Amino acid sequence: RIYMLFKKYVFKQKLGKFSYFIWDSKKKTIKSVNNFKPLNLDLIIGIDNQKKTLLENTLNFSKGNFTNNALLWGARGNGKSTLIKSVFSTVLNQNKKIKLIQLNKSNIFDIETIYKESEKVKEFRIVLFIDDLSFEKIDSDYKIIKSTLDGSIQTQPTNILLYVTSNRRHLMPRDIIDNERSSAIHTDESVEEKISLSDRFGLWIGFHKLSQDDYIKIIRSYFKYYNIRYSKTTTREAIQWSLSRGNRTGRTAWQFVLNIAATNDLKINF
Repeated sequence: RIYMLFKKYVFKQKLGKFSYFIWDSKKKTIKSVNNFKPLNLDLIIGIDNQKKTLLENTLNFSKGNFTNNALLWGARGNGKSTLIKSVFSTVLNQNKKIKLIQLNKSNIFDIETIYKESEKVKEFRIVLFIDDLSFEKIDSDYKIIKSTLDGSIQTQPTNILLYVTSNRRHLMPRDIIDNERSSAIHTDESVEEKISLSDRFGLWIGFHKLSQDDYIKIIRSYFKYYNIRYSKTTTREAIQWSLSRGNRTGRTAWQFVLNIAATNDLKINF
């Protein structure tokens, strides 16, 4: 009992002093991160609807309202994780009681432990963030996690909000779901088993490939924010950069900016 009281004290004390944490699975507690530097929300361009939806949801949560858990899904590099962190930072400026705990997907079985700890500190509003969650097949891990979330959603502490990112809409490879539709004897039941985990999230926020115009707008906004001169050749160089990378994403745009800054010996302050 003394150990449990001490554990509760440490958990509460850390939440009171810091804002961003990583879950330590070995010690079953939170570890504060002091160098948390999210991207300015105004620099996130080309996903305005996604940004508006997540910001409103998080603001409502910070005010103590009932809100939906969110699954942010779509192609890699389009700002899912960045958006969560930037939205959190923006809301944090308005309410210091909101906290962000990042849980590694390999430690997702600790989610119930986090729920139990969070129930003891109702004065804090906690966003639990799981990045890049997906499953290659229906196996024991998937079923245990699904069972955990199924049960936990119903008893989820009111001061916990779950945000998950994945490159898959249903957290499963599309070919597995399609194969099930074509070969299963009881198609509806079998497919339902594979997509039901994603149904645990009230908000599905999709991220798709950027248009070339949005890609250039992102780069222009970075150049303006960091006082880098945008010349006539920059657009052409930016497009060539994306072609060489084989994709056109927010991450690719940022990497282009870093390359220009390094080439021209410019210092970027984060």
